[in-house]
Amino acid sequence: MEASARSNNVWPSLPLEAWSETYATLHMWSQVIGKVRLSLSPPVNHWWHCALYVSSRGLTTSAMPFGKELIEIEFDFIDHQLVIRKSDGQLRTVPLAPHSVAGFYHDVISALDSLDVKVSIFTKPQEVPNPIPFEQNNNGNYDPEYANRFWRALSLMEPVFEEFRGRFIGKCSPINFYWGSFDLACTRFNGRRAPARPGADLITREAYSHECISAGFWPGLGYGSPAFYSYTAPAPAGLEQQTIAPGFYSKELSEFLLPYDDVRTAESPREALLQFLQSSYEAGANLAGWNREELERR
Repeated sequence: MEASARSNNVWPSLPLEAWSETYATLHMWSQVIGKVRLSLSPPVNHWWHCALYVSSRGLTTSAMPFGKELIEIEFDFIDHQLVIRKSDGQLRTVPLAPHSVAGFYHDVISALDSLDVKVSIFTKPQEVPNPIPFEQNNNGNYDPEYANRFWRALSLMEPVFEEFRGRFIGKCSPINFYWGSFDLACTRFNGRRAPARPGADLITREAYSHECISAGFWPGLGYGSPAFYSYTAPAPAGLEQQTIAPGFYSKELSEFLLPYDDVRTAESPREALLQFLQSSYEAGANLAGWNREELERR
């Protein structure tokens, strides 16, 4: 594994073409675990109850209630295994290795059954074109080097998002990893209800029920290569004309973007990312008339 992926403080390279099959597999595997989380967790506004979180070894559901016990499921991208822990002391593991989505799904369900954790999930993936039910998807690949690089990148940017989140005292999401869109995200709200979106599906209707500014990270899909993003919903008039630094406004995607490689090769990746998050937030908040004096920590 390259030095950047092993280092604790150097942001690793993530060329999409080098790990696209692993990316697609992890997307589906994370949806399997995300749907277990969705099944076991009580509803929270804007679908926050279904998100995963960056952990010290990968991605985790955090503790979820099951009867009188708690259960946690974690992708361990260091030892390359899925770890299922139950608060009664029982533990099961599923190897993370080249394996089909169907095989992974059946292994996870079998491991949960062995712990007497009975869950029923909708096996059709969300937010992807031409979805194949998990049990029918025989595609799958896993490159441990790039799985580790992916997690290492998340582990380095997540504290920066936390620092940015701490500047805001209004309603704000945790730093969520959404398995549907496969991105890390932090969303701020100004407290105002948003106008209904014509034709919006259930997921979109709940996610954008209130005015917000969301910023996050795509590992690749969406922009075509790893990138940070920021958007204001609903978008105020003139947002596309705003200049931020670093980053730019994409008319094609209708949001601000900053390529991941621009951050990882910057003299200070932390400062570059913070400046993007702050300047894109200010562009949207000022145009949309947010009461920044009441919403921000001084």
